Parts: sequence; structure tokens; C-alpha cells
Amino acid sequence: MDERLPWIQPYGDAIVKGLNRIGVRFGPVVVLTLHGRRSGELRSTPVTPVKVDGRRYVVAAIGTANWAQNARADGDAALEVAGDIEAVQLVEVTDAALKERVVVEFGRRGMAGRFLKMVGAAPERSPEGFAKAAATTAVFEVWPAPERVSAGV
Repeated sequence: MDERLPWIQPYGDAIVKGLNRIGVRFGPVVVLTLHGRRSGELRSTPVTPVKVDGRRYVVAAIGTANWAQNARADGDAALEVAGDIEAVQLVEVTDAALKERVVVEFGRRGMAGRFLKMVGAAPERSPEGFAKAAATTAVFEVWPAPERVSAGV
């Protein structure tokens, strides 16, 4: 676990994932599931999607978080909301201006802004502080999963 995360984080994540699994929605939080980049095993983590200009994004407050590295290695993922699962593709945002806009919008959401500050990504809970956080966060656009064509099936 990253030392910047509060000690209680794994417990909170487990509660959110458990509630989600039995169909209870926990505010705007959804569960993101990806394949581990080394093990190939499924890994899940709660995330809070944000919309900017009609497009959906997820933000890793710590840009080197395992889930962000897994998304970089293979963007095939699933978003689960209260038992409903959506297959998606995560594509990392490299445009600095767009990344900043997404992180600022993400930070404006109460808990998300507190989290950016808590892990040291944002120096302060303000649009300016959130803009500075864009340099160390990872932002992924959420696309619908491409249709898979299977030969002979």
C-alpha cells in the first residue's frame, strides 16, 4: 500500500466493494475492475467517475497507484454500479490542459477534493490547488468497450 494513503483506506475500500456487490450504491462511487499487469488476476478498487464536456473520466489521485499502472498496461476494464456491470476501455489522458480541467472538476466534488489534499496531490482544496495536482495524478477517459469478434463461436 502506498504510504500516502491513510491506514483506514483498505477497510473503506472493502466496505464500498462489499456494498456494491450486494447492490447498494455508495454515492457517486463505482467499483473499477482491471487485470493485474503482472498476475493477470482481477483487481478491484472504488473510483469516482467525473464528467467533463459530456465525457466520463476516472482519476487516480496517486498517479503511480497500482490500478493506474494496470490501466496503462491493459485498459480493458469493468465498472460496477450496485451490481450492474459495464465493460469499458480506459485510455490515459495525455493532454495537459484537459487533464487539469478533469482534475479540477474531480476535486470540486467534496470527498474527491479532500482525498486529493489528504494524499498530498493537491497543496490546498481550491481550484488552483486541484490544478497543481494534475501534474502527479493519472486521468483516464472511460470509453465503451469495443465489440469483440470471436472466430468460430
